[in-house]
Amino acid sequence: MHKKPRWWPFAQGAETTLALVTIPTGGVIALWVCWPHPLIAILAALLVVVSSLVFYFFRDPERHPPTGDGLFVAPADGRVMTIRAMEEPIVLQGPAMQISIFMSVLNVHVNRSPMAGEVAFRQYRAGRFLPAYRSEASTENESNLLGLIEGETRVLIKQVAGILARRIVCWPAVGERLARGQRFGLIKFGSRVDLFLPPGVEVLVAVGDKVRAGETILARTRLAHLRREEEMP
Repeated sequence: MHKKPRWWPFAQGAETTLALVTIPTGGVIALWVCWPHPLIAILAALLVVVSSLVFYFFRDPERHPPTGDGLFVAPADGRVMTIRAMEEPIVLQGPAMQISIFMSVLNVHVNRSPMAGEVAFRQYRAGRFLPAYRSEASTENESNLLGLIEGETRVLIKQVAGILARRIVCWPAVGERLARGQRFGLIKFGSRVDLFLPPGVEVLVAVGDKVRAGETILARTRLAHLRREEEMP
C-alpha cells in the first residue's frame, strides 16, 4: 500500500484536489497584481478563503496509537453519536457492538485502523447521500466496508458518505496488514464511520464524547480488562 512522505502534512490522495484550488487562486492573484481591479481583488480574496478551507480540511496530523493488548482505537475524528448492541451479518456474522462517529467538515477526515489485523473483506456499496447524522444513513448511504481479522478477533469498519461527502477513499487491498492507528482511507467533506466490534467488549466512551482517530481508546476486550486488574498492585 502506498504511503505518503512524512514531510507531506496533507492526506494521501489530496494532491489533485489541492492543485485544483491552488492553480486558479494563484492565477487570479497574479492577474490582480498585473491589473489591480476591485472585482479581481474580491475574486482573489474569495479564492484564497476557499483554498485555505480546502487545505485545512485535508490536513493529516501525526498520531500516536496507545500500546497494550485488546484495545480498539477510534477509526475517525469526531463525536460519538451511537453506541448499541446489534447483529452484524457480514464479518462478525452475529452479535456485535456498534460505535458510530460523526465527522463534521471541521474534523480531520483521514481514517485509521482501530486494531492491528489483516484486511479480510472489502466492499463498496452505492447509495444515497442523506445527512450522515441520521440513523438510516448507515444502511442507505453510499459506503465502503472494510473487515479486519486478527486471530479470533474480527471487526468491521463502515465508511459512510454524507450529504456533502461525495467520495470515499480506501487504500488497502484484501490480504494486506494494517497496524493499529495506521491510515487506511479518507472521506471527503463531512461523513461518518461505523465501527462494529466483537460482543462483550468494554466500551470506554459515551455518546457525545469527542474522539481522535488512532489515539482515543473506544473499547477493550474483557480479557484485557481482567489482565489490567491483575497487574495493578
